[in-house]
Amino acid sequence: MPALKETTPPMPFSDYHVHTPLCRHASGWPLEFGGRAVELGLEELGFADHNPMPAPFDDWRMDLEELPLYLDSVAQAREAFPQLPIRLGLECDFLPGKEAWIEELASRAPWDFLIGSVHYLPEGWEVDHPKYLGRHAGNAEEIWTSYWDTYVRCIRSGLFDFVAHPDLPKKFGYRPAGDLKRFYAPAVEALAETGVAFEINTAGLRKECRELYPTLEFLQLAHAANVPILINSDAHAPGELGAGFAEAAALAAEAGYTETLRFAGRKSRRVALR
Repeated sequence: MPALKETTPPMPFSDYHVHTPLCRHASGWPLEFGGRAVELGLEELGFADHNPMPAPFDDWRMDLEELPLYLDSVAQAREAFPQLPIRLGLECDFLPGKEAWIEELASRAPWDFLIGSVHYLPEGWEVDHPKYLGRHAGNAEEIWTSYWDTYVRCIRSGLFDFVAHPDLPKKFGYRPAGDLKRFYAPAVEALAETGVAFEINTAGLRKECRELYPTLEFLQLAHAANVPILINSDAHAPGELGAGFAEAAALAAEAGYTETLRFAGRKSRRVALR
């Protein structure tokens, strides 16, 4: 008698935070992610590679002239997997003073969503880059203050449909002393007042902190303020697609969430969190 083939239970989720090799630190083109999404039974897939800048900026995003290649690669995946809704997005770095560039990018393609994120502090360095790890020890209070002030500005900018990995500065395991609600509450207030959503990002489970972004305490504050959520993997390889979603859904449910969001044409709709 032949052995029964093992199958993966379908995942009733979307995954909208997915990168491509154009960011220089990911593997797997949209065609490969599309095939993996179908295998997993994801209900929707969305790409959100790092936004290009008008001039060379750093070494972990597509060049501006590569934007057509990004659009074409997503279009190819849509053609190959017509049964799978595939959404087009960007993860956009919020850089104070560069808001006009994000507005320009918003007009360059029929985006389904734009994600706002903060990687660069106003002091000019990347809060989550390993090469700056040494700056975190003994400076958590200063770093978190700078990050969360910028994150609130990102939320209130009006440029984005949802924001990424809220408590990113904990990536390397450093946190300030005391009650961290002093950082979370202003961000939650900004989310509630602007109607911007945020993601539970499972990449933190794969980083030094070994935690979802954000913490349960942030989720509880956000749920009490009726701020909507998404669950995303921040996948940089097809094998990371949907990773940690069971843990993320459980944490969301613990905080009281029963719904998540889907996007199309920069319009959101609520769906049951299953």
